[in-house]
Amino acid sequence: MDLDGRRESENYEDRRGMSGGAVTGMGLGGIILFALIFLLSGKFDLGSLGDIMSAGNDAQEVTERNSDGQAQRQASPEEEKQVKFCKQILASTEDVWSAVFRQKFNREYQPPKIVFFTNSVQTSCGGATSAVGPFYCSADQKLYIDLSFFKQMESQLGARGEFARAYVIAHEVGHHVEYLLGSLGKAHAQMQQSSKAKANQISVRLELLADYYAGVWAHYEGEAYSSISNEDIRSAINCAQKIGDDILTKGQVSPESFTHGTAEQRMRWLKRGMQTGDMNTTTFNVDYNSL
Repeated sequence: MDLDGRRESENYEDRRGMSGGAVTGMGLGGIILFALIFLLSGKFDLGSLGDIMSAGNDAQEVTERNSDGQAQRQASPEEEKQVKFCKQILASTEDVWSAVFRQKFNREYQPPKIVFFTNSVQTSCGGATSAVGPFYCSADQKLYIDLSFFKQMESQLGARGEFARAYVIAHEVGHHVEYLLGSLGKAHAQMQQSSKAKANQISVRLELLADYYAGVWAHYEGEAYSSISNEDIRSAINCAQKIGDDILTKGQVSPESFTHGTAEQRMRWLKRGMQTGDMNTTTFNVDYNSL
């Protein structure tokens, strides 16, 4: 993805190396499994995650002592490169969604912040660890990411490429768009009054809509800057395919328990957003069996 000379968003918080508190630890195998199950989820109750354990530090992480004798984390050049990339992608989403909101809704877009953290973090939705993967909290309108997740994407999922990482961020921003347009709040209210099976279906609709909005962002980003190659598109679609519920659970969970959608559904809605850029489309006016 060509981002040369592009601006970096100033809507970020760097909490790397800070203790999130209120969390405990689990073995790496359990962490990875949990991350796969909840990958890219933007709306679960983080307050219920008190028994989830903290991920281990990145192998290349280095610490030193400052003048107060407190541990101070030094990030690798590769990690700082990832931070810059995330801030550039967030800036792109700010530009795209600001234009879309003005043109389509005659209103101003209020961008979210991105929070970089290490291992665990406190949010307005509760405490969480890197085990849950990147997530969005509507209570504080921030998206959270431990950058070590990108390495897990490559090593555990085989989801490689810059645009796969951009898709991860754009998906979480998609949940923010849902929040601003009211669909996230309505869905959550419906989920609280629904059976488990029905709530799961609503969750799938939210996740697929966030995939679709990620595609809408890519549509206008590519249109404005010619920054997205065919290889970029393939890497994003590959990532969407790798995180389908049917793929992550290896067929061991029934479709009634799906919360994010199948690989085919996630690829289809991402591609549809990329191709059309149509903000009149939503997953909430489609028969569930036709999603």
